[in-house]
Amino acid sequence: QVQLVESGGGLVHAGGSLRLSCAVSTDNFSRLAMGWFRRAPGKAREVVAASNWGGTVTYGLDTVKGRFTISRDNDKNTVYLQMNSLKPEDTAVYYCAAGLFRVPSVRGADYWGQGTQVTVSS
Repeated sequence: QVQLVESGGGLVHAGGSLRLSCAVSTDNFSRLAMGWFRRAPGKAREVVAASNWGGTVTYGLDTVKGRFTISRDNDKNTVYLQMNSLKPEDTAVYYCAAGLFRVPSVRGADYWGQGTQVTVSS
């Protein structure tokens, strides 16, 4: 069973930075495609970014391009989301997700973390 545990969320002022981490318990981390999602109050879940098995990265939101960076460390079984120049509209619960046979996308993922709250004050 693959388990994902996010950390690094919190309260930050607009313009600040946070780095989210997602530790994955599995013997086959390098075989997982990884992604970050977010859900703001009253809104649908959004794909923030994804990294496929070969390390190719895609960003699901134009509003985060240039500000957010997804990366992974296969030696540490961890995927990161570096978030810079944060805006109040980035406030949401951020979820880590993994796919064994599919890249996490709007169609879903195979495994999910419990989420971590990110709040950006103006």
